[in-house]
Amino acid sequence: MLQHCKTLQHFATHCNTLQHTATHCNTLQHTITHCITLQHFATHCCNTLQHTATHCNTLQHTAIHCNTTQHTALHCNTLQHTATRCNILQHTATHCNTLQHTATHSLDTPQQRTATQTQTATHYNAFTAAHCNNTLQHRHSHHK
Repeated sequence: MLQHCKTLQHFATHCNTLQHTATHCNTLQHTITHCITLQHFATHCCNTLQHTATHCNTLQHTAIHCNTTQHTALHCNTLQHTATRCNILQHTATHCNTLQHTATHSLDTPQQRTATQTQTATHYNAFTAAHCNNTLQHRHSHHK
């Protein structure tokens, strides 16, 4: 009977060991499942971050392009404004030259002018020159 008891005791110990191993195995299985879940999550998270970084780079490139375009547009507007000012000044100068030419050549020769006409022509030339200067200065100061 003693032998039978020892055998049962041996089986009980063996059974406890197997039970302990099974519990340890279940714990390892649970850990592996958890690890696989974390690995899947990490992969998903990494892919999302990579996609977000690519999207961010695209947005940054677009912003740089937008700033360049905006700078070019401002430069173009400045050039257009300058060209408009130049056209106005050129038109005014042409008008002044026409007035000056008309004032200078209103009478062809000095013999045809009387003293009053000479005085009037001189006064008209001075008036025209002053008018041209004032007009050019006024337009220049208002179109800066």
